[in-house]
Amino acid sequence: MIISWNTTNKCNMFCKHCYRDSGTEAQGELTLEEGKELLNEIAKAGFKIVIFSGGEPLMLPYIFDLVEHAVSVDLRPVFGTNGTLLNEETAIRLKKAGAMGMGISIDSLDRKKHDDFRGLENSWDKTVAGMKACKKAGLPFQVHSTVMNWNMDEIIDLTDFAVEMGAVAHHIFFLVPTGRAVNIEEESLRTEQYEQLLTKIIMKQQQVKIELKPTCAPQFMRIAKEMGINLRFARGCLAGTHYCIISPTGEVQPCAYINQSVGNVRKTPFSQIWANSSIFNELRTMNYKGGCGKCKYKVACGGCRARAAFYNNGDFMAEEPWCLYRSAVEE
Repeated sequence: MIISWNTTNKCNMFCKHCYRDSGTEAQGELTLEEGKELLNEIAKAGFKIVIFSGGEPLMLPYIFDLVEHAVSVDLRPVFGTNGTLLNEETAIRLKKAGAMGMGISIDSLDRKKHDDFRGLENSWDKTVAGMKACKKAGLPFQVHSTVMNWNMDEIIDLTDFAVEMGAVAHHIFFLVPTGRAVNIEEESLRTEQYEQLLTKIIMKQQQVKIELKPTCAPQFMRIAKEMGINLRFARGCLAGTHYCIISPTGEVQPCAYINQSVGNVRKTPFSQIWANSSIFNELRTMNYKGGCGKCKYKVACGGCRARAAFYNNGDFMAEEPWCLYRSAVEE
């Protein structure tokens, strides 16, 4: 099981797709001591991997203390970062604290496109410098890319770039309209585009040694099975079953893109929220509606619960709207 904790809302970027609407520090962010207790509870709940994200987690003054504490309770700390604040000194310090890997975001091989999307001048060069710093320090890193209609033709080339840079993986995030991303909803992929790109990614996986992982496009599990390709992943959408997210102020959500709190860790210990939340338990039933409920791949795929919620008035158990297989199920 894996959990993402947005440790702070502070960020040095203003990305167009940010689900947290990050930029300035949120009022009432968890303190260091509250953070340590949260990590204790995360371990108690049975999680093994904790992603420190944001905002930009490297803007949190006590992030290294949190990494050390995560290790002390047998969690594997990894990061989701824009990479621009990573230099060799920081990378060495993170590795020494116990960080196991850095997820670094880059969305285009075109510097101008990336910088415009991320809202920071020269961010492409700074991000690549961060990757190089990790490699030099011996701190494993992977490349994260968010897919939209204007960069979908670059994704396979970005995989080659990740290999060239020495990344251990390329994780490909399919845009979900949440937070600031609602303003660019029209740039998200549609049914045929999803199918085509996911097929290309799975085929590319057969050609490269690094891990390729589509995220928020769980149909990749069905496509791989149809192609007779075995992947190491057990399931597509993990929201509320094997994954959740915690905000800077302690609100717990099924995933980053389902903007619905199931509790706050300041009021209820996280381990209890994870075990007892009615929303989590409903997601675990897999009693989906429409095509997702009838689909023979519902256990392996699960449909994107966040996308289902966005396009169905908040109903996270509704059917996934952009699945090509849905029409075959309905017929």
